[in-house]
Amino acid sequence: MQQNPEKILQTELTSELNNILNYWINFSVDKVNGGFIGERDHFNNEVSQASKGVVLNTRILWTFSAIGNYNKDKTLLPFAERAFDYLKKYFKDEKFKGIYWELDAYGIPINKRKQIYAQAFAIYALSEYYLFTKDENAKNWALSLFSLIEDHARDKDTNGYLEAFQEDWSPIKDMRLSEKDENAAITMNTHLHILEAYTSLLQICGNDKPKVKEALNNLVHLFFDKFLDKRKQHFQLFFDKNWTPSGNLISYGHDIEAIWLLIEAAKALKNENLIEKTREAAVSVAHVFINEAYVKNAGVLNEKDLDTGKVDTDRHWWPQAEAMVGLDYAFKISGEKKFRNAKFDIWEFIKKYIKDHENGEWFFRIDKNNIPYKNEDKLGMWKCPYHNSRACLILLSSDK
Repeated sequence: MQQNPEKILQTELTSELNNILNYWINFSVDKVNGGFIGERDHFNNEVSQASKGVVLNTRILWTFSAIGNYNKDKTLLPFAERAFDYLKKYFKDEKFKGIYWELDAYGIPINKRKQIYAQAFAIYALSEYYLFTKDENAKNWALSLFSLIEDHARDKDTNGYLEAFQEDWSPIKDMRLSEKDENAAITMNTHLHILEAYTSLLQICGNDKPKVKEALNNLVHLFFDKFLDKRKQHFQLFFDKNWTPSGNLISYGHDIEAIWLLIEAAKALKNENLIEKTREAAVSVAHVFINEAYVKNAGVLNEKDLDTGKVDTDRHWWPQAEAMVGLDYAFKISGEKKFRNAKFDIWEFIKKYIKDHENGEWFFRIDKNNIPYKNEDKLGMWKCPYHNSRACLILLSSDK
């Protein structure tokens, strides 16, 4: 008798979630300088004196809190508290408020810029930590960060959120999130993570904070009115301050991640019309994703420049994880088996090529021949436990 493939997947994802958790328990704690270490290389060697990024720290906070919530496992509380305490003691700007971008190995700020992406991720992590601990300080801190974003980053004329500011919240010329990004005033990526953060914040505040609800509702509409190219069914990535698009680059991982985050935002808003609109968009975008980004037996491509036709064929770890979630949503909405079959196929690809069976966790990226890039981190500024652990959690929760 053939086993149910969903049951098999559920068993394997449960095991993988434990693998990811154990890796971060065993290899991320900084026993010398406090908090969590800043970097491990491809071979899992700790990089001495590596700086500590806020994205890594907040994603660690989110992960231990989220897995603790899912498993009702209070043994993870010391790790979540460690991340929360370090964030509060070292990353928090007591003078100008908000969260610093980067510290040295000893906790001294070396990049004090206020990247809105980081402020949003702190809200996301603090909201999950509040659910785990019921610590009102975490909720209040998340709400104060929400106010900072709304007061400083939300442009009252164009209604979008600006990317970054100086330490004191004054304008900054170079707004880039990373060196590979365009220096754009408005990006889909940052808006996506504000949406994600505000969704979680609304869930812990409910109707007590109508400003959070208004801001989240506005964000969902921005995705439909500004970011989504309805003809191509892709999300435009970069804009200037007046919403003029810049370039024509497509990020397949962000496309497929956005569709399910938009659905969850609409559900948090309890808006049936918006829920239906996001569900319809999810299926449309997933159809294009299947045709352009997904390669049978070979995972998910990274990016494509629609102007030049150039495709980045590397397989990064996080789009594989997000694809499984987004395609699962598309299947459950539409019933089209090609979405479910692709989800299973991508998981087989992850198990075979993306997982590091020697040193643990997942490779940062592999090339089109499935060879890992040995110059990429296993743990670092951007290599965190969030995308893959979250995919496991959501897929396991959706099958309950």
